[in-house]
Parts: sequence; structure tokens; C-alpha cells
Amino acid sequence: MKNHLFLIALFFGLWVRAQQTNTTYKKRILEQAELETLFSYYSQDGQNAAVTGGEGTEELTDATSTIVLRMPLKEDAIVTIDAGISAYSSASTSNIDPFDGRQEGSPFQASSGASQNDILAYFNPSISHHSDSRNFIWNANAYVSNEYDYFSIGFGGGITQLFNERNTEISLGGQVFLDSWKPQYPIELRPGYSNGIFGYEPDFTAFENENRNSYSLNFGFSQILSQRLQFSLSVDAVFQEGLLSTPFQRIYFQDKEDFFQENFQLADDVEQLPNSRVKLPIGGRLNYYVNDWLVLRSFYRYYWDDWGLTGNTAQVEAPIKLNDKFTIYPTYRYYQQSGVRYFYQKEEAVSTMDFYTSDFDLSSYTAKQYGLGLQYKDVLAAGKIWFFGLKSINLRYAYYTRNNGLDASIITLSSTFILDNN
Repeated sequence: MKNHLFLIALFFGLWVRAQQTNTTYKKRILEQAELETLFSYYSQDGQNAAVTGGEGTEELTDATSTIVLRMPLKEDAIVTIDAGISAYSSASTSNIDPFDGRQEGSPFQASSGASQNDILAYFNPSISHHSDSRNFIWNANAYVSNEYDYFSIGFGGGITQLFNERNTEISLGGQVFLDSWKPQYPIELRPGYSNGIFGYEPDFTAFENENRNSYSLNFGFSQILSQRLQFSLSVDAVFQEGLLSTPFQRIYFQDKEDFFQENFQLADDVEQLPNSRVKLPIGGRLNYYVNDWLVLRSFYRYYWDDWGLTGNTAQVEAPIKLNDKFTIYPTYRYYQQSGVRYFYQKEEAVSTMDFYTSDFDLSSYTAKQYGLGLQYKDVLAAGKIWFFGLKSINLRYAYYTRNNGLDASIITLSSTFILDNN
């Protein structure tokens, strides 16, 4: 690891030195290379697991490590490399195969199957370029990620124009994701499994299309209204097509006989959802500078899609500056949504329906989130760690709760360093 850091620092040092040989000086968009590290730990629990038909443990933990490297490319451009690994352990997805032989299968008890743990890795490079006037910016990016049952590749870009002495900003962008499933069906629905269970005949057919494509366009507008007040608006249009159902989420019908193995009810089918979806989120921000130590930041978003789901999100954050280096960030977030028209609790759907899900993420619910953050910031990066100066540290905690019993906590630690050229 030390060898890798030494080579990175040496490369950047030579790069910066080469740039300094230019006889004409133009202020850089990014003066020095920056390295940001991020670690988060997330945990949740609940009793409405979609893997087991909307009833069962939702216990899950996830640890994510991310590195973001921002490098100046001459005076006008920035190259960013964003890469990360997320490792999770899930009691609910372990019950894709609940019959591990160690204990009786139960939707409220995790098995030790292979699907209990998984790792997601992603790589997201991007570049942004500013005009000489700094009033026009274009950007482009690519994305690739992989986990045991899902692969995603994407690309996109956008443009930004600043007007009115940079008090007004308009942006337009787009993104494409071309994804593919490696379906992991519930164990009892796999070929040959149900032959030894007398009378058990699930109403199930494997999906033929295993691809999922997503296309999005986004529009942004930002306006400085006064020395204290700033407003911004964002509009996104998203279209998805392909396999939008999750292959391992069970369904139990009210017009089918119940079958059990051990203490585990065998599935009648898996989630079936339409093969297309249109999403339209519209959001706005209003930030108000109260004084030198307090800023009020507010956010509202309305969401609509053609599956019948609508949502309202409201958030307020009040950064309080304690001194030149320390700031605390209390936050509150409220969310309410209506469910999709295809949502049914366990044994409410019937087998003659075309579409059905028991995923409580798609049900009607309200949620609240309470958070608190602490930031240390040193614009001069006086603190040194080897070749890097410490620019900032952020520590945040949030508690999330739904009215259907799901509770979650997340703690995040991020640090930003700059390359020390001295």
C-alpha cells in the first residue's frame, strides 16, 4: 500500500512540476490534486422482507469504502476517479435458500446460504472541462459495477452555462445504464426441487428477458436571488425497460393452497411487475444565509411514476459554524409515499392477476430521518499526512424510521486531502 501511495504522489509531483513550466499563467479550476476517502456503515431491521413475501426479517448490514481522486488536467479540466467496494450481510436474502441444514427454515431467521453475503464493486471515471471564461462547462462519465447477481454499465454527460455574472446557472445532462441480471430464484422454484413435495405446483415461469435498461435526462436551474438567498430547481425524466421485477422476491396467493417445508412457506410465484416504467422527480432547494455562523438549507421533492407511486420529500439542514474550523450539521428529513397499484400484502393477490409485488418499499408509508454531522475544515491544509495535506474531515450519523416497522442507522466518515507540492 505504501508503495502505491509513493508512486501516486511521485506521479502527481512530476505532473504539477511539468505544468509549472508554462510561461503563461491561467488560474486552474483545481490547483492541486485532491484525494477523498469515504467509509460508511449501515444497519437496518424490520419484519417485512420482500424475499419472503412481505413477512420476515429485514436485518441487514452494509460496509462501504470509497476513494475519489480529483486531478487537474492543465488549467481548464478535472479528471475524477471514483471507485468503491460495498460488502453486505443480509438475513432476508439469505432466505433465497432457507434450508441450510443447520436449523429449521424460517422467514424470521437467517440461513447461512451463499446469498447471505455479497460484495458490490464499482468504478466511475469522469472528466469536466471549463471554457476560458469559466462560464461554460461540459462533462462526461462512465460507470461499471458488479455483484453476484447483477452487472451494470453506464455512460453519460452534460453541459452547464452560467449567466448574469455567474448569478444564474442552467444545466442539462443525460445518463444511460445497460444492466443485466443473473437471476437467483427462490430455491423451491428451481427445476426439479418441487418434485418431491406432493401437491405443490407453483405458478411460476422463469423470466426470458434478463436485461434492464435505464435512460435519464436532467435539467437544473440555479439563481442567486440576493446576497443571502439562493434558489435551485431540478427536473429529471427517467425511462426504464426490461426486467424490472426482482427475481428472488416471493409471492403468496390467496387462492392457492399453502405448502410448508419445515417452518418455511413455499412460494407460489415471484414478483411480477411491468417491463417499463416512467419516473418524474421534481425538486427545489432554498438556502438562506442568516449570519456568519448559521445557514438554513431547505429541500423539497415531488416524485411521480406511471406505476401509481407518488412521493413527497422535505428536508431542512442548519449548519452552525462553531469557529473557523468546526461546523455542526443538524438535519431532519420527512418522506411520504403512496404505494404502487401492484402492491399486495401476503396472500392478498390472486393468481389470475398480471402484476403483483409484496415489496414494502413499494407500499404506502411515511418515514422520518434525524441526523447530526460534525465537520473539521482547514482551507490551508496545514495538517500533513505524508505527501498530503488534510483539508477536511466529516463525521455524520443518521437514524431512519418508517411507520411500517423498518428502522435503520448509518454512520459516515469522510476525509479530503490535497497533494503537498512543497
